[in-house]
Amino acid sequence: MESKRQQKFASLLQQDLAAVFQRDLPHLFPGLPPGISTVRVSPDLGVARIYLSSLLASSNGNDMLELVRENSKIIRQALAKRIRKQVRIIPELVFFLDDSASYAAHIDAVLGTLDIPAVTPEDDTDSKPAADKAPARPKLFADEDE
Repeated sequence: MESKRQQKFASLLQQDLAAVFQRDLPHLFPGLPPGISTVRVSPDLGVARIYLSSLLASSNGNDMLELVRENSKIIRQALAKRIRKQVRIIPELVFFLDDSASYAAHIDAVLGTLDIPAVTPEDDTDSKPAADKAPARPKLFADEDE
């Protein structure tokens, strides 16, 4: 569970890193710059874990991640120029590839291949009498009458 301070700092980093990728360092990324899906910050605000998402194929996502990791020093310096008056410490940036969108697509494809039979009305009526019965109340004391 992140504190409010961590959440505010993570939000600041996410906004400013997006601006760095789009405005300050567009020459690093041929085509589309990476999107920032999530930023998680350590309790001491010294390390920021940045999860990048790519709208391109997964192989290009790995290439994009390598490109970002190779240029992480330049990215951190550009970020420092933007936030140096707002924070004391510029965090160490650790980049990861966010594959939640591809995982969701995989789950959707698996669920699409399942053959689930539809519920018929006679199947539905079998379960109703059991659901209408109230469960018996347990006896708490030996001398308790019903």
